[in-house]
Amino acid sequence: MPDDTFHWLDVDVIGEELATAYPDRDPARVGFVELKKLVAALPGFVEKPGHVVNERILEEIQRCWIEERAGGRPEEE
Repeated sequence: MPDDTFHWLDVDVIGEELATAYPDRDPARVGFVELKKLVAALPGFVEKPGHVVNERILEEIQRCWIEERAGGRPEEE
C-alpha cells in the first residue's frame, strides 16, 4: 500500500495541495502563522519527528504555491 502522506520537506506536494484546497486564496497574502495552520490541516499531512518547520521552509512552500497557481513549474531542461 503506497504512503500517501507528506511532510514539511515535501514543499512541491504541499504547494500543489494548497493550490487545490484553496484555489481562491492569494498565497502572497498569507502570513507564515496562517500558512503553517493551512498546511497542518491538509489531508495527508503528517509532521515527522525531528523535521521542525522554520521560516525558510514556509517561504519555499509559499513560493511553490504561487508557482502552482500560476500554472505549475516550468520543466527543467
